[in-house]
Amino acid sequence: MDASPVNVVVGVGPGNGMALARRFSGEGRRVALLARRGDKLEEFAASLPGSVPIVCDVSKLDDIARAFADVRERMGPVSSLLYNAGSANWGDADSLAPEDLDSGFAINARGLFACVKQVLPDMRAAGAGVIGVIGATAALRGKPKTLAFAAGKAAQRSVAQSLARQLGPEGIHVFYLVVDGMVNLARTREAMPDRPDEDFLEPEHIAEVAWSVAQQPRSAWTFELDVRPFKETW
Repeated sequence: MDASPVNVVVGVGPGNGMALARRFSGEGRRVALLARRGDKLEEFAASLPGSVPIVCDVSKLDDIARAFADVRERMGPVSSLLYNAGSANWGDADSLAPEDLDSGFAINARGLFACVKQVLPDMRAAGAGVIGVIGATAALRGKPKTLAFAAGKAAQRSVAQSLARQLGPEGIHVFYLVVDGMVNLARTREAMPDRPDEDFLEPEHIAEVAWSVAQQPRSAWTFELDVRPFKETW
């Protein structure tokens, strides 16, 4: 089996997920590509040497257990995990029902924790590891229309912070990347055709920041870092 490090990217789709996979693969990492839908995943995997596509719905705990068992069997122990999965229902207190918050918690927070539980034995055995979480400004503030999204992302950030404080002394670096602004995706550009390029975050640039934080020396680790276009109001 190839001895190069194994990186798992959870939530591989157009945008941040694929950009993260490309960036880490470009550094000689073997990348496990996890996504809820398998269409285009095989094609994308073919463009990254040593990568393995695995269909996984992180809202289902059995799916997570199966997917990571597959990663270990086909690739070996995991040295880094990048969690990019996210979901929410949009609306305010009048349009949302209490159960509309469930998917946001399940995917943003519980899914993250379940994936971390899967990789912890490998990282503890190695005495080192990296867990990076792609978050959002909603984790820090709620707005009327982002009630469910903000709740899920706030829970996710709390999970990540608790993990960072526990696992740091064990040599496992956990970081939370706050993405503040609109990511340059086909669907966002279609929805906002008149917005200039400089209004958007480029996925490749977000991935570059994630790679940089993942390489930090242990004496100067970052837990939380925010990224935004220079024009973004904050």
